[in-house]
Amino acid sequence: MRLSLRSLPGFRRLFKPSHEERRRHAAQEAQRRVQQELYLLQLLQTPRYADPRHLAHFEAQVFSQNGEDGIISEILRRIGTTDRFFVEIGAGHGIEANTAYLLRKGWKGVWLEADPRAVRSIQSQFAAELASGQLRLLHSFVTRENAPELLSAARVPNEIDVMSIDVDRNTSHVWRSLSAFRPRVLVIEYNAAIPASDEWEIPYDADAVWDESSYFGASLKSLESIGAERGYVLVACERTGLNAFFVRADAAANHFPGPLSAEACYEPPRYFLTREWGHPRRWVEERLQRRRTWASASE
Repeated sequence: MRLSLRSLPGFRRLFKPSHEERRRHAAQEAQRRVQQELYLLQLLQTPRYADPRHLAHFEAQVFSQNGEDGIISEILRRIGTTDRFFVEIGAGHGIEANTAYLLRKGWKGVWLEADPRAVRSIQSQFAAELASGQLRLLHSFVTRENAPELLSAARVPNEIDVMSIDVDRNTSHVWRSLSAFRPRVLVIEYNAAIPASDEWEIPYDADAVWDESSYFGASLKSLESIGAERGYVLVACERTGLNAFFVRADAAANHFPGPLSAEACYEPPRYFLTREWGHPRRWVEERLQRRRTWASASE
């Protein structure tokens, strides 16, 4: 009979970190976060961010991977909302989606995700929202060929408040294919490894996926060009250099300080700033449901 190593006496003690090791790791992590915060404070004091209306001052993280939640909220505060509807192409596990906070605030929308494990996670964590129809989930590998059809099949209106696109490799090509859909705000991943003034876009390959290298997506300048063709203004990038924010020109008006260009908005790849502040992110309704289950079981 095969014996699991985990069942052997002393195995867990052998590989489980000691209290001292855990304490040391916690202290190191706390110091790292303090250094991150000091770096960000110093960054915001540079002339580039002198205008208090600069969207970098409004970054905040509720569920998003970085400061996207705060930027989206501030953009919507300035331009207002209409249907309070979102679409996120590449929602991941949902808990770090750029539109999860909007869902929390009562918005309705559609998530598209290709990873089966991520889809199962969404189905588990967001079961109540899916059951009520507040959220719709499509399990599909999104390409420029099928993206318009998928959104139409999900009954996505042509004009909505917010759309987020992050399919890693082919993100810019997917945006190009969605000319029939005109969100007022677009959040899109850009390749910060490419200098701000350079136009570059990965050759399209419908079947290819990201190889976790810097060979992916499109430069900010190329996305700016796509946006200009479609009537969008680049208004900001978040400070880690992951996502860019576009606003439809008819909504942007004079709400955002210039210059509004790739060169002015570009943020370099500061992936070392990625962090999660406060308590671990959870979808509260799931935890409340568990507590109700436990309470019922104990009665």
